[in-house]
Amino acid sequence: MSSYEFIKTERQESAVIARLSNPPRHLLNAKMVLELGALAREVEEDGSVRSLILTGDAEGTFITHYDVGELSAASDATRKQEPPAGDSEVELHGMHKLLLFLQEMSKPVIAAINGTAMGGGCELALACDFRYIARGGVFGLPEVRVGILPGAGGTQRMTRLLGTAKALELMLLGEVVSADEAERIGLVHKAVEPDQLLPQALVLAKELASRPALSIALIKRCVLRGSELPLVDGLKLEQEAFMETMRSDDASRLMREYNAGDTPLNES
Repeated sequence: MSSYEFIKTERQESAVIARLSNPPRHLLNAKMVLELGALAREVEEDGSVRSLILTGDAEGTFITHYDVGELSAASDATRKQEPPAGDSEVELHGMHKLLLFLQEMSKPVIAAINGTAMGGGCELALACDFRYIARGGVFGLPEVRVGILPGAGGTQRMTRLLGTAKALELMLLGEVVSADEAERIGLVHKAVEPDQLLPQALVLAKELASRPALSIALIKRCVLRGSELPLVDGLKLEQEAFMETMRSDDASRLMREYNAGDTPLNES
């Protein structure tokens, strides 16, 4: 992997671990967004990598939140500009492009949230396929408390996870939740003790790597793209993907092994 200013990378078998590093306040900023985009493209293009794990480099902190200094400067600049015409086409911000790329990668992306993840840190985690969080931190979108709203997909992804009522409650009040509460309401998949976070994320990565890469990629595509489509169009997408897997060497081999009794479906 390339060297980055705000990301420390290491390889554990087929997983790349990316530690987000921006001391002393551990904020997400524009440069880190660019570096994450570059790293994600590297991972996507490397056939030997099967998953990407994002975690914080600082003990107890994933990402505190996005750099409010950057946002304040952007607010000053925006106030001097004329509002865009109602019919003008809106180009997505770089943060949106990054999170969409992470979401659409053919490989699983795991957020190992090692503590506090608010604002942009929460939104980054929401774009990942799996979210494991260490007990002791907080998770949420408190942007309303500084006069803005979650602007990197938070209003959309949190609502899709929790439903309208709970998402509105959390975002309108600017509430953040504990790790266990985040697991209880479905914001994360699992809350664990801090010393178990990365080991469990690596176990998950290893389990995912044991599955055929094509099946993983196409399941992600069908679920994420299909959720935005009418049912019939989603079924067509699924059917095309199903036939693509049926033509694969992995499907031919694994189905033959299953029929021979060599690979039970309920075991790893």
